[in-house]
Amino acid sequence: MRKIVQMLDPKLDKYRDKKPRVSAKYTPQTLKDFIAVIQRTPKNILSDKDRERIAAIMSFDDRTVGDLMADKDKIVFVKKDEILGPLILDRLYKSGFKSFPVIDSQEKVIGIIHTEALNALEIKKTDRAARYMDERVNYLHVNDSLETAVEEIKRTDCCYFLVLNKREQLTGCLTIQMLLEYLVGRV
Repeated sequence: MRKIVQMLDPKLDKYRDKKPRVSAKYTPQTLKDFIAVIQRTPKNILSDKDRERIAAIMSFDDRTVGDLMADKDKIVFVKKDEILGPLILDRLYKSGFKSFPVIDSQEKVIGIIHTEALNALEIKKTDRAARYMDERVNYLHVNDSLETAVEEIKRTDCCYFLVLNKREQLTGCLTIQMLLEYLVGRV
């Protein structure tokens, strides 16, 4: 029987489907296997941007607030008695942030100014920052997971968090925009 199959096999080639047959579906057994499959996937199927999104989603549980936050030196602070004139407003808008911590004379954060409050109202040349601040200040810790950050966003309905270190010192800020850019890239 085997000899007959061997003899007929070349003659049956012209009747066979020329597309390569895919054997049983491959299922990665580990995260490393999965990443290897993604890396081997042709770029016409999975772009570099798609690969970055997948990597971000896959590593989401392992990342902390400290991995994504903007450092303290990038935060634009507003003094509570500062007059919101054109120069100050220009500095705020050019920063790229939408929220700004308001500090007192001891440089303690006492509130947050959101640009929506500045856009919605007509600011007079004598208006001080304290008039437009939201007294609710939300905090995360540098070692909190990104999942904790998402839970806090949902719980507080806030999009701007100051980040504290182990000694409860201000080390940075995290925004919902930073989280979204991490997950889906810049839009």
